[in-house]
Amino acid sequence: MSLSPQAERFILHFGEMGGRWGVNRTVGQIYALLFLSAGPLQGEYIADSLNVSRSDVSMSLRELQSWRLVTMAHKVGDRREYFESLKDVWEIFHTLAEEKRKREIDPTLSLLRTLLMDDPSSEVERYEQQRISAMLELIELTTGWFDEVHDLP
Repeated sequence: MSLSPQAERFILHFGEMGGRWGVNRTVGQIYALLFLSAGPLQGEYIADSLNVSRSDVSMSLRELQSWRLVTMAHKVGDRREYFESLKDVWEIFHTLAEEKRKREIDPTLSLLRTLLMDDPSSEVERYEQQRISAMLELIELTTGWFDEVHDLP
């Protein structure tokens, strides 16, 4: 399949950025291809367009679905599965932020709160708890900001 030079650059960049975002290159490229697509794409088309294996496409699509960034679609009279990305960039931002929070922030908040429940038994532990408390305060402040932004229309 032939991609426009613009699409190719966008897709390659998202692949490169995937590693920085915690996903592999193929996941980033597939997401970029689906994001640019006006309609749902079939897995075989994705594999051919990006020159990657069908099994890589399948695993990557599952990961993107677990992030709620890609949904499955069907076409009347066609038994194959098609996939599409969320279209609204604000909805994409909301979904990514919610998933990052659920996967990364909430467990950290839980750990920090648990650590602060113990009474310090030394000056070192008191100092450590002050540092942990400062970190907790910062994360709670930023998640509060996120909650306010999240509720914007």
